[in-house]
Amino acid sequence: MSSAPRPFDLIATDLDGTLLRDDHTVSPRTRRTLSAVQAVGAQHIVVTGRSARWTRPTLDAIGYTGLAVCGQGGQLYDAGAHRLVTSVTLDRQVAALALAKAEAEVGPMAVAVVQDGLEGDVLFDRTYDMPSAGERLAAPEPVADLAELWAKPLSRVLVQHKLLSDDELAAAVGAAASGLVTVVLSGQGFVELLPLGLSKATGLKLASARLGTARDRTVAFGDMPNDIPMFGWAGHAVAMANAHTELKAVADEITLSNEEDGVALALERIFQL
Repeated sequence: MSSAPRPFDLIATDLDGTLLRDDHTVSPRTRRTLSAVQAVGAQHIVVTGRSARWTRPTLDAIGYTGLAVCGQGGQLYDAGAHRLVTSVTLDRQVAALALAKAEAEVGPMAVAVVQDGLEGDVLFDRTYDMPSAGERLAAPEPVADLAELWAKPLSRVLVQHKLLSDDELAAAVGAAASGLVTVVLSGQGFVELLPLGLSKATGLKLASARLGTARDRTVAFGDMPNDIPMFGWAGHAVAMANAHTELKAVADEITLSNEEDGVALALERIFQL
């Protein structure tokens, strides 16, 4: 290991498609590398689009007990204490208006919602095709009455369209609902409506302040367009080989895929391990 000063103080990693392999595990090599960079004083923080409830099983499985930025930046979660430090909700009237404006442009959409809080459910209508990544914590059946979707505080709304691709849908909804919500594409089948202005950068900035680190001393890893604001905030941005083309376009470098220990490879080079 090099005796040179550490190049970064904070390592921010997305989970799905980035830190995690496709089987939702962290490889032994990546675990060793993260332990090595932490041994020289750098801190590791998870920054994920998943809600805290959706994130907890994975963090428990990999032994992660620090702060985690969850819910596309809307939740700051203390994994060790299983406690929400902060939580931002989506105004349900604004969300309904955004959906109405979008459907006026693209036609009917399938809808799912993520309820706020550590025990919030993932509810969906009968036309929504829950991606496999979301099945673990989604309700077992679609809601019978659409009013159930709006009955409790929400962190975000997810939409699908039977004809438009994810990229096309995200662009169309973003244009139709401009000024009302922020729209992100976070994974296959996940086009999300968030509180206006919210992003992973919002949550990472807050977490960084609590951890006593600075943006120019942060290196971030990701794979999807919802990571773009985080890349813009961090001092150095690394996209995975399997990343969306929009994210690769704004990355400082591209590493190997999540299946090929891309995070570990980049950190070993950056930290001269």
